Amino acid sequence: MRTPVRGFAALRTYLEMIKIEHSIFALPFAMIGMMWGSMSISTSPWPGWEKFGLIVLAMVTCRSAAMAFNRIIDRNIDANNPRTAIRALPAGLLQLRHANIFFYASCAIFIFSTYLLNPLAFALSPIALGVTLFYSLTKRFTHLCHFILGLSLAIAPAAAWIAVTRELHPAILPVVGAVMFWTAGFDIIYSLQDEEFDKENGLRSIPAAVGKKNALIISRTSHAIAILLLAFAGWQIGSQVFWFIGVGVSAAILYYEQSIVKPDDLSRVNLAFFTLNGFVSLGLFVFALVDALFRAGTPT
Repeated sequence: MRTPVRGFAALRTYLEMIKIEHSIFALPFAMIGMMWGSMSISTSPWPGWEKFGLIVLAMVTCRSAAMAFNRIIDRNIDANNPRTAIRALPAGLLQLRHANIFFYASCAIFIFSTYLLNPLAFALSPIALGVTLFYSLTKRFTHLCHFILGLSLAIAPAAAWIAVTRELHPAILPVVGAVMFWTAGFDIIYSLQDEEFDKENGLRSIPAAVGKKNALIISRTSHAIAILLLAFAGWQIGSQVFWFIGVGVSAAILYYEQSIVKPDDLSRVNLAFFTLNGFVSLGLFVFALVDALFRAGTPT
């Protein structure tokens, strides 16, 4: 057990605990929801700095609360897993009391940011927070935990749409489904590393239930469904060619991601999980932005 860190080192440890860099997975999709929502009520994809800032604040604090909760309730499990024993709480770098304060503060800021957005966002905020927190419990009783994680990230584009438009519209739901299946697909890949540990400790995951080979088939199917939903989302929202190019590029990246992970070779799981999925989310956002600007500048 190491001595708890303080000062700037503590800040870095908190950011590491919540994997702040992983916000890159869901935040670009929230921005897509924001742009599409704004264009549904105006001619511009930009809702203004206030809305943008509050959406980012809500997104980051909700995710921070969920990650802190995950680390808190899983601290004993993490301590027994060689891959995760170095995390802040099991390693003693952070005190449990301080992690709890961080968690409750993140929840409070998230709820307050939704209050500043609009009444519907505020009314739905406990549901959004509940889903993101609930994921951390699911590995204890269902092999479908990857899809619950996917749903928690998939809330982001719908929440951003609501933040801008003050209503939930079916137009954003295909993106919600796409993010859910995309996330589940790459989380299944990541969980391949813990198949044996999960079995030995009574934890649920798709690899633990069906083995690595079948788990990869489910992951690939999930990613194929995600691509189809993204294409359908663009078609029904009226996107132009730029969006569909982005979907095609995302499909190519996901195909490569799936090709580098084998049941008997997990050496490139981190490349597949971290780097390539970051390219998917950021890349699709760039194409969505170009598409939105093109549509905004094209007379109807």
